[in-house]
Amino acid sequence: IKLIRPQMSGDPELLLRRFEREARATAALKSPHTVQLYDFGATDDGRLYYVMELLDGLDLDTLVRQYGPVPAERVVHLLRQVCSSLQDAHLNGLVHRDIKPANVVVSRAGTTFDFVKVLDFGLVKLDSPKGAGKDAINLSAEGSWSGTPGYMAPEVVLGATDTDHRVDLYALGCVAYWLLTGRMVFEGENAMQVMMQHA
Repeated sequence: IKLIRPQMSGDPELLLRRFEREARATAALKSPHTVQLYDFGATDDGRLYYVMELLDGLDLDTLVRQYGPVPAERVVHLLRQVCSSLQDAHLNGLVHRDIKPANVVVSRAGTTFDFVKVLDFGLVKLDSPKGAGKDAINLSAEGSWSGTPGYMAPEVVLGATDTDHRVDLYALGCVAYWLLTGRMVFEGENAMQVMMQHA
């Protein structure tokens, strides 16, 4: 069970409806490489939550920190699975907006090792009429950045409001660089420096 502290202020009932719509859209994803969402709701004190499958594995951030850079062949194998998850999301009008090594888990599925699961669709954006409708929403605050500075697409840094699935592909390229080198594409003394280098 994961509790979510919304970054958006306003009417709690409206926030709950928006969260519910996004949770339903995420739960409808069918890729075996997307973490399964079983339930969602709000606690009595207004905190949002969702219940997802329990994974036994390592996220890609921990993998590289513990074992060093990953051989190119294995990186390709892992990223193809992430692409499968993202393709399913994008075809359903969803943009993840926080693809990073910590949100990709490598686990075992039955007898299959190196089985990838993409998690934390908590910043998901409904990107198309198929997934959204006229009142498309997102859980992150309007006018704020969404994502993690080290994996943030330039258009997000620059404040574009019409971002789409390409922000996930940019972030995935940054993840690939991390896996292959054990380093971030851009580094800086603080988040703003990193973001400006991406821009």
